[in-house]
Amino acid sequence: MSKQTIQPYQIRVYMNARDLGLKQADAASIAEMSDRTGQRIEAGTHQPNRGRMRDWRTSADPLAGVWEEELEPMLRREPRLQPMTLFEYLQERYPGQYPQVLRTVQRRVRTWKALYGDAPEVMFELRHEPGVMGISDFTELKGVTITINGQPFEHLLYHYRLAYSGWSYAQVIQGGESFIALSEGLQNALSASGGAPQEHRTDSLSAAYRNTGGAGRKPLTRLYDDLCHHYRLRPTRNNTGIAHENGAIESPHGHLKNRITQALYLRSSTDFASVADYQSFIATMVAKLNHQHQAKFEAEQTHLQPLPKHRVADYEVLTARVSSRSTVEVRCILYTVPSRLIGRQLELHLYHDRIKGYLEGQLVVELPRIRVTAKDKRRARCINYRHVIEGLRRKPRAFLYCTWQLDLLPNDHYRTLWRQLKDGFEADSAALLMVEALYLAATQDKELAVAAYLEAQLAAGTLTLASLQRQFQLLSGVSLPVVDVHQHDLGEYDQLLLPSQSVPEPQSPPQTPAPPPHAQPLGNPGTPSHAGAVELRSVLASTLRIGGGPALEPAPQTRPPRGSTPRRKNGFQL
Repeated sequence: MSKQTIQPYQIRVYMNARDLGLKQADAASIAEMSDRTGQRIEAGTHQPNRGRMRDWRTSADPLAGVWEEELEPMLRREPRLQPMTLFEYLQERYPGQYPQVLRTVQRRVRTWKALYGDAPEVMFELRHEPGVMGISDFTELKGVTITINGQPFEHLLYHYRLAYSGWSYAQVIQGGESFIALSEGLQNALSASGGAPQEHRTDSLSAAYRNTGGAGRKPLTRLYDDLCHHYRLRPTRNNTGIAHENGAIESPHGHLKNRITQALYLRSSTDFASVADYQSFIATMVAKLNHQHQAKFEAEQTHLQPLPKHRVADYEVLTARVSSRSTVEVRCILYTVPSRLIGRQLELHLYHDRIKGYLEGQLVVELPRIRVTAKDKRRARCINYRHVIEGLRRKPRAFLYCTWQLDLLPNDHYRTLWRQLKDGFEADSAALLMVEALYLAATQDKELAVAAYLEAQLAAGTLTLASLQRQFQLLSGVSLPVVDVHQHDLGEYDQLLLPSQSVPEPQSPPQTPAPPPHAQPLGNPGTPSHAGAVELRSVLASTLRIGGGPALEPAPQTRPPRGSTPRRKNGFQL
């Protein structure tokens, strides 16, 4: 058996046998080795290089002559050179001579940089104390596209984390890394955790720090300084461009987003009915992560500072006067408001996702905040037909020429119905029907039901204004007065037809006015007369007119012949 195949346990077996007094040949037989190997073991020449560093080669160096003369000097001159760059240099300089030396170059460069290259940055393990540091940061969910009712939803995630316990809070943010988003997210996180830490750590957010400020200027923005002062937080930030200094939240970013992504894969859909549903989904994922840190979080809660009674305003305040078109303009976006506010000046509170309008301290309107994402556009409109439907119902023809016509229609279904109405009715009638439908949808909160009824009636060709109003009980409240008619005895008329029947003499009036001199007397007031003496004759009503003179027959009117255009329904005949 050669010395290269001798195992350490064989040597131990051999030496134990020799210690028991066995002969060299017997001990070698027991250890399954040759006598000669046993002799070398006892002489100490079995492993002559044991403990010696390997300084010899068993094969030829594939980079001999080129590493020392060319590649290593290139590395000393520019240590940032990569192995692939050096390999390509060899291929261009010496075509066909170094075809399979890439792995050798990689190992040689790695060894050289470990011996002579620049030292990499050292990462130190930090010890966090309970209740000391809370960290805020914004992150973007990449790799998946979230949609709200089928429409892409651009957003960020605000992420807050307590450094000691690892407790987290996350919130959906619209509109970028603004102070409004930071203020609302941080205050919601502090409220959810039940207290405030001593220190608040961020990166160099422009919403919190004056990154372009000159010498002598305070590094904090006024709003962020007031926010930290209100919650007794000491603001700190990591060095610009060194994200790993916020390692207590940068790495958890990945864990949170990975859990969200996996839950979306399991859900088999990235579409949500509303932003609130999406926020609830995010909160569920965060709760599962927080469950892993529940014990440490409960211990840290006792070290958090109590929260103040009131929050800092997490909105921006603007004022705007409502125009005669029932609109206000905010940051190049036109919004409609209820028409009863026309001419009034509103105080607008701008949040990251909504706008609240106040009139003399009372909330009168809340609007979704719209942002223009296209690079070639700055302006947009947010039109709500419910705000102006009362005025539009009084002027239904305005719908035909209104610049907001398509914006007034709430969705694509109504836009399709509007095209069908224009094709099947006259323009005025189509506008009257659509405005009435929008009025019913707004006042009765039956947007889907009204659209379904319009679609069904248009398909059947039986849509009328009266049927639309009757379907949604708009005419049911109209009540007519009840007239109580008493039929008198018809026998009283017989005395007018029977002259033999006497009629009591009429009572003469106390005073009889003298007739005018030009009037012909109708009878002698001094001579008594009887009603029975009146002779009744039938007179054709068609031969007389009230006021005298025979009635004239109207001349027949002729209508101009109709063209070949198909007949459309008139709105006043519906």
